[in-house]
Amino acid sequence: MSVIDPIADLLTRLRNAYGAMHASVSVSPSRIREAVLKIMHEEGYINGYTSDENNLVVDLKYHENKPVVAGLKRISKPGRRIYVGAKSIPSVQNGLGICVLSTSKGVLEGKKAAEVGVGGELLCEIW
Repeated sequence: MSVIDPIADLLTRLRNAYGAMHASVSVSPSRIREAVLKIMHEEGYINGYTSDENNLVVDLKYHENKPVVAGLKRISKPGRRIYVGAKSIPSVQNGLGICVLSTSKGVLEGKKAAEVGVGGELLCEIW
């Protein structure tokens, strides 16, 4: 079965796994999913992930038996793409969350994209 929107599928699997208090979740691999997971790991939202040719296994992170991730939201969708300039990158939850952008410099976190001075497609928000 093919997936129409791999980023939305990743976010839904993470949301469901956190809701069920799983220790890890497995998703099919793609470069964009791996880039989003790398940003989530760098920002401290997951413990890490391992990759092989068939799966990406994401180790979920909890603090005092509560998920570290409070919310995941897909912004730009296949039916409606959302683009932002470098000066109009949104602040998520008054700076408590991050936004992930697909830019000409690769997939970047919002603050890093603003530092580099590039805008792009606003993929998702994580808080």
